[in-house]
Amino acid sequence: MKPFLLLSVRAEDAAADNEYAAFLGFSGLAEGGLRRFRLEREPLGPVSLREWSGILLGGGPFNYTEPAKSAVQRRVEADLAGLLDAVVGADFPFLGACYGIGALGSHQGAVLNGRYAEPVGAVQVTLTGHGRSDPLMRGLPRTFEAFTGHKEAISKLPEHATLLARSAACPVQAFRVGQNVYATQFHPELDVDGICTRIDVYRHAGYFEPHEADEVKARAAASTVTHPPAILRQFAERYGVGASVAICSPQRAGS
Repeated sequence: MKPFLLLSVRAEDAAADNEYAAFLGFSGLAEGGLRRFRLEREPLGPVSLREWSGILLGGGPFNYTEPAKSAVQRRVEADLAGLLDAVVGADFPFLGACYGIGALGSHQGAVLNGRYAEPVGAVQVTLTGHGRSDPLMRGLPRTFEAFTGHKEAISKLPEHATLLARSAACPVQAFRVGQNVYATQFHPELDVDGICTRIDVYRHAGYFEPHEADEVKARAAASTVTHPPAILRQFAERYGVGASVAICSPQRAGS
């Protein structure tokens, strides 16, 4: 089987390593089946889509709507824009989470702003009719809890995108472009241990007051977040071994 590629933008090793372990464990992939590339460390360079079963993009502290961006953040955005040109053009399997929804949304012309930010913790996510019939959401209840924590969100999708899920405070929790390109605002890879690790790492990143960290962790521990990891497992199953999904094949696929 061709491996999957996980793109990370987290500079902090504890958060980056936890993210990789979570994507690996919840997808059900063997370690060799998920390769990691840390975009914050070096340029992505050309990517041949033919070498991969699919691409995953995790979250991180970057925001597309920040008025002042570091040189690293600008370079990461340019790398992802080039990659998404190829991914969307080929309708290639892709799943972005949190920062990933900003990347895909920005690339596709969605409106992003801080109007629908959500605090760190569990929220009730509700599937749309399209979401309930989508292969990646198969078996999920119509409404389920998921972990979020973001300073920006999509307030308006382009007409060609398919809305899959929403929450009371955020109108776009998941969407799809074409048949195989996905993004979620919530974190399908997070369980209680994972979100507690990130609360510790990002205690001073402006998601909550630092002295509130223990309270935020306690609320997370009291939640019932169990369903979102199924999305990762179904992504790996759908596009991994034995996959028979039709994917376009451009003459040259890369960034």
